[in-house]
Amino acid sequence: MAKKSFTEIINSPGMPVLVDFYADWCGPCKAMNPVVQQLADAYNGKLKIVKVNIDTNQAAANQFRVQGVPTFILFHKGQQVWRQSGAMPAQQLSKVIQQYI
Repeated sequence: MAKKSFTEIINSPGMPVLVDFYADWCGPCKAMNPVVQQLADAYNGKLKIVKVNIDTNQAAANQFRVQGVPTFILFHKGQQVWRQSGAMPAQQLSKVIQQYI
């Protein structure tokens, strides 16, 4: 199966897509890894999660004007419906996701 482009992934019909823009050197990003994994487990089959390393995917980071990491952007039916930068509790992120599943 061919690797899908970032644009194809976020425009895929059906389930919402949560994009986690992160960097390996970012402490808050590392702190969010278990939260993101928890959400992936909780919403398995209902939510797609895509992790984007801003250092190796600068085009995607620039396209969405990511200035700080972590930055989370939720896409639903190809549209950006929510965005927030910084670490946050799982419950806060979950509350946003539940509006779109």
